[in-house]
Amino acid sequence: MSDSSPLPPVRLHSEAELARDALSTPLLLRAARLARWAGPETRVDAGGGLVDEQLPAAAEVLGLTGDEAAACASEAWRVALDTGLVEIVDEETGAVAAGEDLALLTGGSPQDVLALWLVALETVLADASVPDLDDLIEAVDSEGGLGQVDLSRLDWDPEREAAFLDGVLGNLYLLTVGEDSPGEAPVPLPALAASMIVPGDAAEPTNDMLEQVSDAMMRLDDQFRLLEPIGLVSYRPVDEALMRESAEAPASPVDDDTDVARYGMVRLTPLGLYGLRARLLEAGFTVPAVGELADKGADVLLDGSAGYGPLAARAETEQWLAQREPLAAARELLAAARGSDEGAPLRRLRCQEALSLVGPQAEPAVREVLDDAELGGLARVWLTELGATDVPPPSEAMIFWLTIDTVAAQLAAEGNSEELQSLVEGLAQQHSGFFAAAWRVEHPATPDVLEAMGRLHPDKRIAKEARKAAFKARSQQG
Repeated sequence: MSDSSPLPPVRLHSEAELARDALSTPLLLRAARLARWAGPETRVDAGGGLVDEQLPAAAEVLGLTGDEAAACASEAWRVALDTGLVEIVDEETGAVAAGEDLALLTGGSPQDVLALWLVALETVLADASVPDLDDLIEAVDSEGGLGQVDLSRLDWDPEREAAFLDGVLGNLYLLTVGEDSPGEAPVPLPALAASMIVPGDAAEPTNDMLEQVSDAMMRLDDQFRLLEPIGLVSYRPVDEALMRESAEAPASPVDDDTDVARYGMVRLTPLGLYGLRARLLEAGFTVPAVGELADKGADVLLDGSAGYGPLAARAETEQWLAQREPLAAARELLAAARGSDEGAPLRRLRCQEALSLVGPQAEPAVREVLDDAELGGLARVWLTELGATDVPPPSEAMIFWLTIDTVAAQLAAEGNSEELQSLVEGLAQQHSGFFAAAWRVEHPATPDVLEAMGRLHPDKRIAKEARKAAFKARSQQG
């Protein structure tokens, strides 16, 4: 994942909704409860953790029982300490008290609550990158002596483990926000693990890859179990029976007859989307969110949404239009669509799409640009689609200019897509002598468009004509 190109835009819930979600996460609730329970008799060790003698009482306060009760209480305490919900008031004695930030959970703004939650998330993510040390302890003898860490099995690199988890979460983010992604549908754990191990161009995974995927699934199963209580993900764990089966048999691929849900299913929550976006922003990625252009000018809207998919661009434009009077918005959009720079064709395409959302109220503004050299063709197309019967016919020069502009916009939006190839074939078929005239079109994108047509057209003869026309156009432009 490169931090130089923007990621797909994400649709976030409101901060008020997200703050309510954060306040209801089990781990933050436990941390707050322990912060209110802490008093003069509460003691911590040198690292700030609750001393062992206090863990049973902390677990009881949280209503936790069983083998994991003490560990869960200890984790909740670490979150309370890291977020400032509890403070160490005397380092010598280890005395603690409720922290000043505890009041923010009930009296702070949504931004205050979310800031605390993000700190808690970092604590949990750090814990999730640490292996289960119990698996690395072996008895000195079968009769049960003192345990010792088998250092030869401690193949743990903290940075590598953190990077692996970050990569998995980054892929999960992309699978959630992408235009063609399953969105809020859960992602099978095998697919997520494979996305980190199996190359995209691999025809079939090797046995070694399958073993690595199986190992990664087990690690991720542990990690997602830790991440669910902080509200980052909703997780259906790996079936315990499968774990026993995998220990007895070699790894095998998941086929169509397999109940894939047994292998674990995970999805990001709305709060998780917010949290991962915040971390990606902190890491230097460009991570747009739908709605952040709503208070900007039309020029920023058209340029900013240029790289969005159709659904995200529409959602962004709808929010922008909701804050403006329709006719004034239409005039502003048309003014912003002008230009001869490289991004202008796609701006005009986005403008046309935006005007369709404005509807008939935009008609006066559109008629005002019928004689505009750059917008006249767009205006005629829009009015015709509206159903107007008095649209003046375009000149041949305007038709060719609009054709080049449209193909340039599609190239910028989609690249060498199948839809664009169909458009190119249709143009060459419908207009005899198209290339003989097209190279003369005074549009900055004419050479690039003709080169693309030569690259895309399957007929070698027509492709050669397009390349010759591109050469002439480039020579003409100097």
